[in-house]
Amino acid sequence: MKRQVYKNRGNKGLFDEQETQERLSKIGNPLEMISEVIDFEIFREKLESKLLNRNKKNNAGAKPYDVVMMFKIMILQRYYGLGDTQIEYQILDRLSFKKFLGLESGDKVPDEKTVWLFRENLTKSGLVKEIFEQFRQYLETEGLIMNEGKMIDASFTIAPRQRNTREENKMIKEGRGDELWNDKPNKKRHKDIDARWTKKNDETFYGYKNHAKVDTKSKFIDNYEVTDASVHDSQPLDDLLSEEDEGQDFYADSAYTGEEQEKVIDKYKMKNKVNEKGYRNKPLTDEQKTSNREKSKTRARVEHVFGFMEQSMNGLIVRSVGIVRATGIIGLINLTYNLFRYEQVVRLNILQS
Repeated sequence: MKRQVYKNRGNKGLFDEQETQERLSKIGNPLEMISEVIDFEIFREKLESKLLNRNKKNNAGAKPYDVVMMFKIMILQRYYGLGDTQIEYQILDRLSFKKFLGLESGDKVPDEKTVWLFRENLTKSGLVKEIFEQFRQYLETEGLIMNEGKMIDASFTIAPRQRNTREENKMIKEGRGDELWNDKPNKKRHKDIDARWTKKNDETFYGYKNHAKVDTKSKFIDNYEVTDASVHDSQPLDDLLSEEDEGQDFYADSAYTGEEQEKVIDKYKMKNKVNEKGYRNKPLTDEQKTSNREKSKTRARVEHVFGFMEQSMNGLIVRSVGIVRATGIIGLINLTYNLFRYEQVVRLNILQS
């Protein structure tokens, strides 16, 4: 039998890595694209002021990894849906990750414990919200938060399910979770007493909710709040809106109807464009149905935001314990969305009049 002859893969050359990078660029590397339009150095001052210990008496001990590089690792995790062990492996394995982080082959890479600790400090310091707001203000100065209208909606963020007894679940639901497992501190550290079960459209969910206020025209997230999954979509409405929203159109689905919600919308002097709801003995009129369809053309744009998170960012998932960590991770998800949305807007020249 004649032996098949295959194409020779050739010998490794001096410029092979450079050629690989050029091929990645030609195909379309999202990390290269975002690096071209966003200077992550704008976040350095905030990161260093909150995360570096400037009171050390000497330089003894291991030097910390660069804070901007570590922050970029947080963005990689959220965009690609990677855990701490996975991100360490992928940085070692992928040229595009190394280039995004400013690393070269052979450079030391942060291990999973270092990544976890950085995220802990980032979350507990409240920096995630501060950096989100810093970038939001940058978008506003660039004229990309149009402030013609706002859309609000909420999406479930799935958390690891807990294996508890009925009595333990009852105590957690009653807000008495702190009383549990005090004699087993290691077990308690792995128990989430903040996440909740809820049901929607005959599906059950466990975890948290990402409540987002989105600019109607640009589809940038303007503000967000995080709650457990059982909280009604409309409950954080007052926290999401601000005086800056005055005079703008307010779009939301029928979950945001009701006297209390109307009071909040009126409080901020917004134009109510919420979809109306029909009731058992008071169905919607044809005029109301037509109005709802018209409003939905704009309101549906908020679903594009969550759709991007689900499809391009590997879903809304947290692998942490407790609402403090979940809030930090969800904040990073929202920030990551805004960063990549900005790249898209700049590259495609979407919002130019």
